[in-house]
Amino acid sequence: MKSKLVLLSTAIFALSLSVGLAGSVRADEEKGEEEKTSETTETNSSGTNISLTPVSKVLEISPSSKYEDSFEVKNDGDKNIDIEVYAAPYSYVYSEEADAYQLGFSNENSFTQITRWITFKDAGGKWDKKPTFTIKAKESITVNYRVSTPDSIPAGGQYAVLFAHTLTSVTSANGIKTEASPGLVVYGHSTEGELDRSHEVKDMKIEQNINENGTTRSGIFASAKVKNNGNVDFGAKGILKVESILGGSSYETENGGVHISVIPETELSISDEWKDAPGFGIYKATWSVSVNGEEPQIIEQIIFINPLPLVFFTIILLTIIIICAIIFVRKRKERRSRLAA
Repeated sequence: MKSKLVLLSTAIFALSLSVGLAGSVRADEEKGEEEKTSETTETNSSGTNISLTPVSKVLEISPSSKYEDSFEVKNDGDKNIDIEVYAAPYSYVYSEEADAYQLGFSNENSFTQITRWITFKDAGGKWDKKPTFTIKAKESITVNYRVSTPDSIPAGGQYAVLFAHTLTSVTSANGIKTEASPGLVVYGHSTEGELDRSHEVKDMKIEQNINENGTTRSGIFASAKVKNNGNVDFGAKGILKVESILGGSSYETENGGVHISVIPETELSISDEWKDAPGFGIYKATWSVSVNGEEPQIIEQIIFINPLPLVFFTIILLTIIIICAIIFVRKRKERRSRLAA
Protein backbone atom coordinates (compact mmCIF):
# COMPACT_ATOMS: atom_id res chain seq x y z
CA MET A 1 0.00 0.00 0.00
CA LYS A 2 2.84 2.34 0.86
CA SER A 3 4.45 1.64 -2.52
CA LYS A 4 1.27 2.64 -4.32
CA LEU A 5 1.07 5.86 -2.31
CA VAL A 6 4.68 6.70 -3.14
CA LEU A 7 4.10 6.04 -6.83
CA LEU A 8 0.97 8.22 -6.75
CA SER A 9 2.90 11.03 -5.03
CA THR A 10 5.63 10.74 -7.63
CA ALA A 11 3.14 11.05 -10.46
CA ILE A 12 1.53 14.10 -8.84
CA PHE A 13 4.96 15.71 -8.35
CA ALA A 14 5.86 15.08 -11.99
CA LEU A 15 2.55 16.51 -13.19
CA SER A 16 3.06 19.61 -11.01
CA LEU A 17 6.55 20.08 -12.45
CA SER A 18 5.29 19.94 -16.03
CA VAL A 19 2.41 22.34 -15.30
CA GLY A 20 4.77 24.78 -13.57
CA LEU A 21 7.21 24.86 -16.48
CA ALA A 22 4.39 25.19 -18.98
CA GLY A 23 3.09 28.14 -16.96
CA SER A 24 6.57 29.70 -17.09
CA VAL A 25 6.55 29.36 -20.87
CA ARG A 26 3.14 31.06 -21.06
CA ALA A 27 4.40 33.89 -18.86
CA ASP A 28 7.32 34.42 -21.23
CA GLU A 29 4.92 34.54 -24.16
CA GLU A 30 3.11 37.51 -22.63
CA LYS A 31 6.17 39.76 -22.87
CA GLY A 32 6.22 42.32 -25.71
CA GLU A 33 8.96 43.71 -27.87
CA GLU A 34 10.70 47.06 -27.24
CA GLU A 35 10.21 50.07 -29.47
CA LYS A 36 12.94 50.65 -32.00
CA THR A 37 14.01 53.85 -33.77
CA SER A 38 15.72 54.37 -37.13
CA GLU A 39 16.80 57.17 -39.45
CA THR A 40 16.07 57.21 -43.19
CA THR A 41 18.14 59.22 -45.63
CA GLU A 42 16.69 57.90 -48.88
CA THR A 43 13.04 57.88 -49.96
CA ASN A 44 11.45 56.03 -52.86
CA SER A 45 7.69 56.52 -52.93
CA SER A 46 5.58 55.91 -56.01
CA GLY A 47 8.26 57.17 -58.40
CA THR A 48 9.85 59.73 -56.06
CA ASN A 49 13.47 58.73 -55.49
CA ILE A 50 15.61 61.31 -53.73
CA SER A 51 18.68 60.76 -51.56
CA LEU A 52 20.93 62.93 -49.44
CA THR A 53 24.59 62.44 -48.48
CA PRO A 54 26.23 62.49 -46.00
CA VAL A 55 23.69 61.31 -43.42
CA SER A 56 25.32 63.06 -40.43
CA LYS A 57 27.88 65.68 -39.49
CA VAL A 58 29.69 66.42 -36.20
CA LEU A 59 30.78 70.04 -35.62
CA GLU A 60 32.84 71.65 -32.88
CA ILE A 61 31.14 75.02 -32.33
CA SER A 62 32.31 78.14 -30.49
CA PRO A 63 30.64 81.50 -29.79
CA SER A 64 30.68 84.20 -32.49
CA SER A 65 31.86 81.83 -35.23
CA LYS A 66 30.80 80.66 -38.68
CA TYR A 67 31.01 77.09 -39.96
CA GLU A 68 30.29 76.24 -43.57
CA ASP A 69 29.77 72.84 -45.14
CA SER A 70 27.64 71.18 -47.82
CA PHE A 71 25.60 68.10 -48.70
CA GLU A 72 24.50 66.50 -51.95
CA VAL A 73 20.90 65.86 -52.98
CA LYS A 74 20.37 63.38 -55.80
CA ASN A 75 17.27 62.87 -57.94
CA ASP A 76 17.19 59.27 -59.12
CA GLY A 77 13.68 59.67 -60.51
CA ASP A 78 12.56 60.10 -64.11
CA LYS A 79 11.18 63.62 -63.68
CA ASN A 80 12.55 66.99 -62.58
CA ILE A 81 11.70 67.86 -59.00
CA ASP A 82 11.59 71.02 -56.89
CA ILE A 83 12.88 70.84 -53.33
CA GLU A 84 12.98 73.13 -50.31
CA VAL A 85 15.82 72.85 -47.80
CA TYR A 86 15.46 73.90 -44.17
CA ALA A 87 16.65 73.11 -40.64
CA ALA A 88 14.40 71.54 -37.99
CA PRO A 89 14.97 70.57 -34.33
CA TYR A 90 16.34 67.08 -33.85
CA SER A 91 14.89 65.69 -30.63
CA TYR A 92 12.87 62.90 -29.07
CA VAL A 93 9.58 63.22 -27.21
CA TYR A 94 8.16 60.70 -24.77
CA SER A 95 4.89 59.09 -25.88
CA GLU A 96 2.69 57.71 -23.10
CA GLU A 97 0.72 55.67 -25.62
CA ALA A 98 3.81 53.92 -26.97
CA ASP A 99 5.67 54.10 -23.63
CA ALA A 100 8.80 55.11 -25.55
CA TYR A 101 10.68 58.12 -26.84
CA GLN A 102 9.79 58.93 -30.43
CA LEU A 103 11.73 61.06 -32.89
CA GLY A 104 10.20 64.44 -33.66
CA PHE A 105 11.15 67.57 -35.58
CA SER A 106 9.06 70.29 -33.95
CA ASN A 107 10.05 70.08 -30.27
CA GLU A 108 12.39 72.97 -29.48
CA ASN A 109 14.51 72.90 -26.33
CA SER A 110 17.87 74.13 -25.06
CA PHE A 111 19.64 71.48 -27.17
CA THR A 112 18.07 72.52 -30.51
CA GLN A 113 18.99 76.22 -30.57
CA ILE A 114 21.38 75.49 -33.45
CA THR A 115 18.31 75.26 -35.69
CA ARG A 116 18.00 79.06 -35.53
CA TRP A 117 21.68 79.54 -36.43
CA ILE A 118 21.57 77.67 -39.77
CA THR A 119 21.09 79.23 -43.22
CA PHE A 120 21.49 77.88 -46.77
CA LYS A 121 22.98 79.46 -49.90
CA ASP A 122 20.29 79.78 -52.56
CA ALA A 123 20.75 79.54 -56.34
CA GLY A 124 21.60 83.26 -56.47
CA GLY A 125 24.32 83.03 -53.83
CA LYS A 126 22.32 84.58 -50.95
CA TRP A 127 21.94 82.98 -47.53
CA ASP A 128 18.35 82.03 -46.74
CA LYS A 129 16.42 80.00 -44.18
CA LYS A 130 14.36 78.04 -46.72
CA PRO A 131 15.70 78.28 -50.27
CA THR A 132 14.25 76.20 -53.11
CA PHE A 133 16.05 74.33 -55.88
CA THR A 134 15.19 72.38 -59.01
CA ILE A 135 16.94 69.06 -59.60
CA LYS A 136 16.79 67.51 -63.04
CA ALA A 137 16.04 63.84 -63.49
CA LYS A 138 19.03 61.58 -62.77
CA GLU A 139 21.11 64.54 -61.61
CA SER A 140 22.25 65.95 -58.26
CA ILE A 141 22.99 69.34 -56.69
CA THR A 142 25.26 70.55 -53.90
CA VAL A 143 23.62 72.54 -51.13
CA ASN A 144 25.86 74.79 -49.00
CA TYR A 145 24.86 75.57 -45.43
CA ARG A 146 26.27 77.84 -42.72
CA VAL A 147 26.12 77.72 -38.92
CA SER A 148 26.48 81.23 -37.44
CA THR A 149 26.77 81.03 -33.66
CA PRO A 150 25.78 83.94 -31.36
CA ASP A 151 28.04 85.59 -28.77
CA SER A 152 26.98 83.10 -26.12
CA ILE A 153 26.15 79.43 -26.57
CA PRO A 154 25.26 76.81 -23.93
CA ALA A 155 27.57 73.99 -22.93
CA GLY A 156 26.94 70.54 -24.33
CA GLY A 157 25.36 69.49 -27.58
CA GLN A 158 23.19 71.17 -30.20
CA TYR A 159 21.11 69.11 -32.64
CA ALA A 160 19.32 69.80 -35.90
CA VAL A 161 18.30 67.92 -39.02
CA LEU A 162 18.70 69.51 -42.45
CA PHE A 163 15.82 68.42 -44.66
CA ALA A 164 15.53 68.35 -48.43
CA HIS A 165 11.76 68.31 -48.85
CA THR A 166 10.22 67.66 -52.26
CA LEU A 167 7.74 70.32 -53.41
CA THR A 168 6.89 68.30 -56.50
CA SER A 169 4.55 65.57 -55.28
CA VAL A 170 3.95 62.33 -57.15
CA THR A 171 0.45 60.92 -57.56
CA SER A 172 0.18 57.15 -57.36
CA ALA A 173 -2.23 54.96 -59.32
CA ASN A 174 -4.83 55.15 -56.52
CA GLY A 175 -4.68 58.96 -56.44
CA ILE A 176 -2.51 59.38 -53.32
CA LYS A 177 0.07 62.17 -53.47
CA THR A 178 3.45 61.41 -51.94
CA GLU A 179 6.39 63.58 -50.93
CA ALA A 180 9.91 62.85 -49.67
CA SER A 181 12.12 64.43 -47.00
CA PRO A 182 15.56 62.85 -46.55
CA GLY A 183 17.70 64.59 -43.94
CA LEU A 184 21.20 65.21 -42.59
CA VAL A 185 21.61 65.17 -38.79
CA VAL A 186 23.97 67.83 -37.41
CA TYR A 187 25.61 67.09 -34.06
CA GLY A 188 27.07 70.32 -32.67
CA HIS A 189 29.47 70.04 -29.72
CA SER A 190 30.07 73.27 -27.83
CA THR A 191 33.60 74.24 -26.83
CA GLU A 192 32.14 76.26 -23.95
CA GLY A 193 31.78 74.59 -20.57
CA GLU A 194 32.02 70.87 -19.82
CA LEU A 195 30.62 67.98 -21.79
CA ASP A 196 28.58 65.76 -19.48
CA ARG A 197 28.00 62.21 -20.74
CA SER A 198 26.35 60.83 -17.61
CA HIS A 199 23.99 57.98 -18.43
CA GLU A 200 21.93 55.09 -17.15
CA VAL A 201 21.52 51.59 -18.57
CA LYS A 202 18.43 49.77 -17.30
CA ASP A 203 15.81 47.11 -18.04
CA MET A 204 18.39 44.70 -19.42
CA LYS A 205 16.76 41.39 -20.29
CA ILE A 206 17.07 38.25 -22.38
CA GLU A 207 14.02 36.28 -23.45
CA GLN A 208 12.54 34.12 -26.13
CA ASN A 209 10.93 36.26 -28.80
CA ILE A 210 7.18 36.49 -29.25
CA ASN A 211 5.15 36.08 -32.43
CA GLU A 212 2.33 38.49 -33.27
CA ASN A 213 -0.18 35.78 -32.34
CA GLY A 214 1.36 35.53 -28.87
CA THR A 215 3.19 32.22 -29.28
CA THR A 216 6.87 31.77 -28.53
CA ARG A 217 9.21 31.29 -31.47
CA SER A 218 12.73 29.93 -31.31
CA GLY A 219 14.55 33.27 -31.53
CA ILE A 220 16.47 34.65 -28.53
CA PHE A 221 15.87 38.38 -27.99
CA ALA A 222 17.94 40.77 -25.83
CA SER A 223 17.15 44.40 -25.05
CA ALA A 224 17.96 47.30 -22.75
CA LYS A 225 17.21 50.99 -22.34
CA VAL A 226 19.92 53.65 -22.40
CA LYS A 227 19.11 57.04 -20.89
CA ASN A 228 21.16 60.21 -21.46
CA ASN A 229 21.27 62.27 -18.25
CA GLY A 230 24.00 64.60 -19.51
CA ASN A 231 24.25 67.51 -21.96
CA VAL A 232 25.84 65.90 -25.03
CA ASP A 233 25.21 62.85 -27.21
CA PHE A 234 27.06 59.57 -26.80
CA GLY A 235 27.23 56.20 -28.47
CA ALA A 236 26.00 52.94 -26.96
CA LYS A 237 26.79 49.41 -28.11
CA GLY A 238 25.06 46.10 -27.44
CA ILE A 239 26.45 42.61 -28.06
CA LEU A 240 24.43 39.40 -27.78
CA LYS A 241 26.40 36.17 -27.52
CA VAL A 242 24.77 32.73 -27.41
CA GLU A 243 26.63 29.53 -26.58
CA SER A 244 25.36 25.97 -26.55
CA ILE A 245 25.27 24.50 -23.06
CA LEU A 246 27.25 21.58 -24.51
CA GLY A 247 29.97 23.95 -25.72
CA GLY A 248 30.65 26.02 -28.81
CA SER A 249 29.46 29.45 -29.97
CA SER A 250 26.10 29.55 -31.72
CA TYR A 251 25.59 33.30 -32.32
CA GLU A 252 27.26 36.67 -31.80
CA THR A 253 26.09 40.13 -32.89
CA GLU A 254 27.60 41.08 -36.25
CA ASN A 255 29.64 44.20 -37.07
CA GLY A 256 31.08 44.41 -33.57
CA GLY A 257 27.71 45.13 -31.97
CA VAL A 258 24.45 47.04 -32.34
CA HIS A 259 25.15 50.79 -32.23
CA ILE A 260 22.87 53.69 -31.32
CA SER A 261 23.44 57.39 -30.67
CA VAL A 262 21.60 58.91 -27.70
CA ILE A 263 21.10 62.66 -27.44
CA PRO A 264 20.37 64.53 -24.16
CA GLU A 265 16.96 64.18 -22.48
CA THR A 266 16.36 60.93 -24.34
CA GLU A 267 15.99 57.26 -23.42
CA LEU A 268 16.32 54.81 -26.32
CA SER A 269 16.04 51.05 -26.63
CA ILE A 270 18.90 48.93 -27.91
CA SER A 271 18.32 45.32 -28.90
CA ASP A 272 19.48 42.32 -30.89
CA GLU A 273 18.01 38.94 -31.76
CA TRP A 274 19.22 35.50 -32.78
CA LYS A 275 16.51 34.80 -35.31
CA ASP A 276 17.79 31.50 -36.69
CA ALA A 277 17.88 29.56 -33.45
CA PRO A 278 16.97 25.85 -33.79
CA GLY A 279 13.65 24.53 -32.61
CA PHE A 280 15.09 22.85 -29.52
CA GLY A 281 18.10 23.35 -27.28
CA ILE A 282 19.58 24.71 -24.06
CA TYR A 283 21.75 27.80 -24.41
CA LYS A 284 23.68 30.28 -22.31
CA ALA A 285 22.94 33.81 -23.56
CA THR A 286 25.11 36.81 -22.61
CA TRP A 287 23.94 40.38 -23.27
CA SER A 288 26.36 43.27 -22.74
CA VAL A 289 25.70 47.00 -23.18
CA SER A 290 28.45 49.63 -23.01
CA VAL A 291 28.43 53.43 -23.31
CA ASN A 292 31.36 55.46 -24.67
CA GLY A 293 33.57 52.38 -24.64
CA GLU A 294 33.31 52.07 -20.85
CA GLU A 295 33.09 48.80 -18.95
CA PRO A 296 29.88 47.13 -20.15
CA GLN A 297 26.94 46.04 -18.06
CA ILE A 298 26.38 42.31 -18.53
CA ILE A 299 23.61 39.84 -17.82
CA GLU A 300 23.56 36.08 -18.46
CA GLN A 301 20.67 33.67 -18.73
CA ILE A 302 20.05 30.02 -19.51
CA ILE A 303 17.44 29.77 -22.27
CA PHE A 304 15.38 26.63 -22.90
CA ILE A 305 14.10 26.64 -26.47
CA ASN A 306 10.98 24.46 -26.71
CA PRO A 307 11.63 22.79 -23.32
CA LEU A 308 8.60 20.43 -23.32
CA PRO A 309 10.54 17.41 -24.68
CA LEU A 310 13.11 17.97 -21.92
CA VAL A 311 10.33 18.23 -19.32
CA PHE A 312 8.81 14.92 -20.39
CA PHE A 313 12.24 13.28 -20.42
CA THR A 314 12.93 14.62 -16.92
CA ILE A 315 9.57 13.35 -15.63
CA ILE A 316 10.19 9.86 -17.03
CA LEU A 317 13.76 9.80 -15.68
CA LEU A 318 12.66 10.92 -12.18
CA THR A 319 9.87 8.35 -12.16
CA ILE A 320 12.27 5.54 -13.09
CA ILE A 321 14.79 6.64 -10.45
CA ILE A 322 12.15 6.79 -7.72
CA ILE A 323 10.65 3.40 -8.67
CA CYS A 324 14.12 1.83 -8.65
CA ALA A 325 14.80 3.38 -5.25
CA ILE A 326 11.51 2.01 -3.86
CA ILE A 327 12.24 -1.48 -5.20
CA PHE A 328 15.76 -1.35 -3.74
CA VAL A 329 14.47 -0.27 -0.30
CA ARG A 330 11.76 -2.95 -0.28
CA LYS A 331 14.22 -5.71 -1.20
CA ARG A 332 16.63 -4.49 1.44
CA LYS A 333 13.91 -4.59 4.09
CA GLU A 334 12.83 -8.11 3.00
CA ARG A 335 16.44 -9.28 3.18
CA ARG A 336 16.83 -7.88 6.69
CA SER A 337 13.55 -9.53 7.73
CA ARG A 338 14.73 -12.94 6.51
CA LEU A 339 18.05 -12.53 8.29
CA ALA A 340 16.32 -11.51 11.50
CA ALA A 341 14.07 -14.57 11.33
